[in-house]
Amino acid sequence: MAFWKNVPFVFALIGLWSCASVERENERQTYHKSGVATKDFSQSSGEFAQVVSRVEPVAESLCRSSGHPLNCDFEIVVDARDPENMNAFQTLRKNGRPLIVFTQALIDATQNDDELAFVLGHEMAHHLHGHIHRQYQSSRAGAILLGGIIAITGASADIVQSAQRVGAGIGARTYSKEFELEADRLGALIAIHSGYNPVKGAAFFARLPDPGDQFLGSHPPNAARVEMVRRVSLGY
Repeated sequence: MAFWKNVPFVFALIGLWSCASVERENERQTYHKSGVATKDFSQSSGEFAQVVSRVEPVAESLCRSSGHPLNCDFEIVVDARDPENMNAFQTLRKNGRPLIVFTQALIDATQNDDELAFVLGHEMAHHLHGHIHRQYQSSRAGAILLGGIIAITGASADIVQSAQRVGAGIGARTYSKEFELEADRLGALIAIHSGYNPVKGAAFFARLPDPGDQFLGSHPPNAARVEMVRRVSLGY
């Protein structure tokens, strides 16, 4: 019985420990949803458009030959609303069409076509690996597991719902680093087959803050990502 008496205390610790990570993930999801709903995007142009014209056909060809029931018609847009927001991400339209969003700040931060091509290939690789669906499944399992544990203690419905939210956040991050490395690997291959050098492209990581090897972190250490790209490139 001692364990069950301490469950509320344990849950409070989990909530405090997880709060910052889950909050940032929720902000990112909200940004995705609001961004998809707006008409403030522009089509790629200039140097980025040239990179897209070479990378997109390669990714779509890989997608169609994968044998998975995926929508392979990528939509690639630029979000110039926030000059401070350096980001790129892959999400889905309501009809399942894969949407790749680059912020103008990120495009401006790249130093060459290889960096643009590698980041673009990385985001496309998330779709080819089905990471959104896999993350959803992991998030759902986390919500069910932690919510169920708290529910059997006799906790109130509000506390159970809070546990489900925390569990969903933890579940969503369980395989995040694995997904990023998978996308780095396939993204490097996409860049290579598009005529770009992913090792030069991965130099972009050197200018990003290194997340280190944090437990339930969303991204692996930068050195691990560069090493993944280097190993892929050795085969070509």
